[in-house]
This record gives sequence, C-alpha cells and structure tokens, in this order.
Amino acid sequence: MSAIPITVTGASGRMGRMLIEAINADPATVLVGATERPGHDWIGRDVGEAMGGALLGVITEDDLLGPAARSRAILDFTSPAATRAHATLAAQARCVHVIGTTGLEDDDIAHLNAAARHAVIVRAGNMSLGVNLLTQMTRQIARALDADWDIEIVEMHHNRKVDAPSGTALMLGEAAAEGRGVPLAELRESGRDGITGPRAHGAIGFAALRGGDVVGEHEVIFAGMGERISIKHIASDRGIFARGALKAAIWGQDQKPGAYDMLDVLGLNR
Repeated sequence: MSAIPITVTGASGRMGRMLIEAINADPATVLVGATERPGHDWIGRDVGEAMGGALLGVITEDDLLGPAARSRAILDFTSPAATRAHATLAAQARCVHVIGTTGLEDDDIAHLNAAARHAVIVRAGNMSLGVNLLTQMTRQIARALDADWDIEIVEMHHNRKVDAPSGTALMLGEAAAEGRGVPLAELRESGRDGITGPRAHGAIGFAALRGGDVVGEHEVIFAGMGERISIKHIASDRGIFARGALKAAIWGQDQKPGAYDMLDVLGLNR
C-alpha cells in the first residue's frame, strides 16, 4: 500500500514540528503539505529548512485548500477558529481530519459534527493510549459509585499553556459525568476562590496548575467518607501525542464519515 499523504496545520508550533517528525519517521505516511497563518515567517519556505534541518520538498503555505486537495489526512493542533475553517476544507476534500485542538466551545463542536457528515473526524483532548485508558477507567468508576463520592480532576501543564482546564481534564470530566448519566455542564465546578460555601453535592471539580515545562499530568480523585480512590496519568514525552495522532490518521482511512475519538481508534468503545 502506498504511503498516506498528510498535511500538518500550524506547522511551526511545538506539536506541528513533532507531527512532521513523526510523519517522516513512519514509512506508512508522507508529508505533502504544511500550513501556517498568513504573514508567518515560514510561509514560502521549505518546512524542513524552516525547522533547521534538511530540505523536505514541502513549502509552507497560508491556505489549506491546495494541501487538502493532495492529502488523505490533515493533522490539526491549532486554535478553535482555525480548526473550524480547516474542518470545512477537510470535509470538501474528504480527508481524515485528526483534531487535537483544545478550547473548543459547543458551537465549534456543532460545526465539526456537521463536517463529520461528509468526512472522518477524529477529535480528542488527548491522543495518548494511557490517557484514553484513564478516561475509560474514570467512566467505569463513576458509574459504579454514587454521588456521595466527590469527584475532583487535577491537571498540571507547562507555564505557556493558554487554556484551562485542559482539553484532557474536560475529557475526563465528560467521562465522569457520562458515568453518572448527567451532562457535565450541570455538574462542572471550577475556579473556586474566596468563601465559596460547601461543595455542591454531586459536583465534578476542576483544578488547573501551571508551571515550568510540565508536559501533562492528570489525576482523577474519587473522595468518599473514610476512603479515596485516585487514578493518575503522567506524560513525560510530548511525542506520544504525535504518534497517537498519526495512528488516528491511519485508522481513519478505513472508516465511514463520522465523528470519532481515540477510544474508537484504540478499539475501547466496542
């Protein structure tokens, strides 16, 4: 089988560079496109040279239209507004759209779900195997325990992360809420400060820590009377996210149009 042609959006970012490296290291995939926002100093430059390495024969562009036409997958770890625009073009080109963008609001997700009627979209707040296993465990434990068990989600990331709670923390919160059969919006509690009063019964709390170069740490705490259950995932290598995204792009080639997540890719939703 020929290598799968892939485009990376937001190529100059930390994840963009890692995705490019992962594609180049995998004989099953080939980089055919790279994009950046208009005016970026990478535009018009060979992406390999821009990364400080050998020429790769791929010129960074400021419009996804051309790269999408020659790709079968698009890897997207950008911003909510950019991802919405990318989803429209990916759907038109029938490309698998792998989305790791965080900070998406309900209307963004609705837009992505509409695009998924025409193409495969794999969206996850975290692409790692370990985190997705943690998500499954969170859902199962929440289903087994009643609302007398308080749920707290604690996450820590590097000091340059701009959104909170993290997409992964929200993914874990969604799993906990699903386990209890209630929408997260009805249970979410975050940003406690000052005299807040007692904790709301059944709430799912979030705490976001930021500092240094932490790649990602997530802990889910189930606190009952006289006992606690704590499950945790620590990421020490950002490359796990790039490898997971690539796995999703390959998996998506054999799927029907629709909205999927990493649990589908890993076979954990069966």
